[in-house]
Amino acid sequence: MVLASTKCVWSLIFQLCCLVSLANAEDFYKLLGISRQATKKEIKKAYRQKSLEFHPDKNKEEGAADKFAEINRAYEVLSDDDKRPIYDRHGEEGLKQHEQREAGGGGRGGFDPFEQFFGFGGGRQRREQEVRTPDVNIPLELTLEQMYSGATFEISYIRQVLCMKWEMCMKNAPECQGPGIKIKRQQIAPGFVQQVQQRDDRCIARGKQWLPNCSECKSQTEAEKIELTVDAHKGIRSGEAITFEDVADEKPGHKAGDLNFIVMEKDHPTYHREGDNLYMNKSIPLVDALTGFTVTLKQLDGEEYTITIDDIVECDETLRIPGKGMPRRSGRGYGDLFLTFEVEFPDAISSDQKKKLRAIFSGIEGSGKSDEL
Repeated sequence: MVLASTKCVWSLIFQLCCLVSLANAEDFYKLLGISRQATKKEIKKAYRQKSLEFHPDKNKEEGAADKFAEINRAYEVLSDDDKRPIYDRHGEEGLKQHEQREAGGGGRGGFDPFEQFFGFGGGRQRREQEVRTPDVNIPLELTLEQMYSGATFEISYIRQVLCMKWEMCMKNAPECQGPGIKIKRQQIAPGFVQQVQQRDDRCIARGKQWLPNCSECKSQTEAEKIELTVDAHKGIRSGEAITFEDVADEKPGHKAGDLNFIVMEKDHPTYHREGDNLYMNKSIPLVDALTGFTVTLKQLDGEEYTITIDDIVECDETLRIPGKGMPRRSGRGYGDLFLTFEVEFPDAISSDQKKKLRAIFSGIEGSGKSDEL
């Protein structure tokens, strides 16, 4: 009786602590601007709107990054079938205690504050790994100019989302062990029972089965058109992915996969890219290769600049021009431009021109007639 009374007292204290913690922290429902009876679809819709509003890449106001992190935390909790009831009952502090226990691998099942304070209770297995729908990869072709300056695209995307009242179309099914997985038990001998795993598409989650011909939903999912802003940052490379998390198709019992826009670089008529460096070839006449020249080049953003060369340029000689390559993804500076010269020789010269050339080069080392074979 003493132990039972003590547990009641500590239970009351713990509940009061949870209420105080919840009062001090901004409520997750208020963060997302939804009611405490909000459905999963309403939670996800509110999260998308709030996360776009406070995303650090779009909102540069002070505190936006912290708000964005809080919104993500609220969505993480309220979209989780296990965490949401714990949060509703015990608040954020109670949820933290639960998560600490989960990380330690201990526990008995539901949330138990006495296990946290007194060590009562036995071990508990970790939750099953979350099942996700497949990621969707969409190629996004960009020109070098777009990859140099950055580009933004407004894209409409159609995906499958859960029926608004999909939760009304489920029933308890202990034999369901996960999406599409059913465990059948059969007796093979007196006192011996065998468990056989079978495929059953009616199973949509652990302990849950889809009701066929449910009046609330004609099908499990329905089409939804969403508007996405795809930002390709300066210096983005071919093969990189611009990812929208949890935006692929939804399915009962699954977490939505990611939508990835995979960058593909279009061929450029002038430049070739390797990492943050650019490469190009430039044809020059023989007279320029011998006497020097000035050439005007245009960067990928359209800005022009000139370089002057006074030295003799050999065939296929490469000149490195610092800082005239692609923007570095870190935002710190630019790569280099490697300019390879292709010297154009005349198709033919007259006898008189040959004599003049010999006269010009007669006093230069390395000139003159070749040795006879």
